[in-house]
Amino acid sequence: MRRIAHISDLHFGRVDCATLPALTAAIIAAKPDVVAISGDLTQRARAREFAQARRFLDTLPTPQIAVPGNHDVPLYNVLKRWRSPLKNYRRYIDDDLQPFFADEEIAVLGINSARSLTFKNGRINAGQVQKACERLAERDGRTKFLVMHHPFDVVDPRQDRDIVGRANMAMTAFAQCGVDVILTGHLHLSRISSSAMRYRAPGYAALFIQAGTATSVRQRGELNAWNLIHVEPGAVDVDCYTWDAKKNRFTVLKTDHFTRGAQGWSALQAAGSASPP
Repeated sequence: MRRIAHISDLHFGRVDCATLPALTAAIIAAKPDVVAISGDLTQRARAREFAQARRFLDTLPTPQIAVPGNHDVPLYNVLKRWRSPLKNYRRYIDDDLQPFFADEEIAVLGINSARSLTFKNGRINAGQVQKACERLAERDGRTKFLVMHHPFDVVDPRQDRDIVGRANMAMTAFAQCGVDVILTGHLHLSRISSSAMRYRAPGYAALFIQAGTATSVRQRGELNAWNLIHVEPGAVDVDCYTWDAKKNRFTVLKTDHFTRGAQGWSALQAAGSASPP
């Protein structure tokens, strides 16, 4: 079995400081094989915010697969936004925008969906997709994960604009190279869905696992949350941890179970995933 701790939308610059030591303690206790951080490590992409994020990441286990989010691109400094949008991210977090980890059971690849041209929305291009599939194609037999910031699915049709740009192109390719699970953030909501609900590919259904905001005060109707993913061949369990301010710790809210069959991934039992109130 492998374990992946999935955290997102830390937003240093607007964090609830009480959550930080509790999150570190919970993740260390979980003993993950990989920590996946799906973007928005900062609030305004300032150097001091990235330095704070770096100090926090240094308290967590390694290896870590991190990707930037739209908040990790400068918003108000137009010159930096166009000339060097990820300079601070590369300096403090990771110079590799397609980080990769693999062992005998899992393969985890990060893809950058943050862009200078938009203030909030994200995009994935054909070159990124091709490189991702080339890297994952040789990992047959392993459960294949992608880590991105912007989601491939939303609950409310009015939020379709939040879906990553060129999602249809990407999902066609990901079906061919057998991507199993895509980990995302951005919406500050915990949710799990099947790719088959939005993207039609015969005999293929991946899991979209979305994490809430782990530490930010910028909540959207949901408590701070993160996911612990348990991976076995052909099976994935997801523990959703939420913040309990009275106990000053993260506790498991629910666990969802999924299996891989002839048509791809599906819920072993009703997945009761959290959605906006």
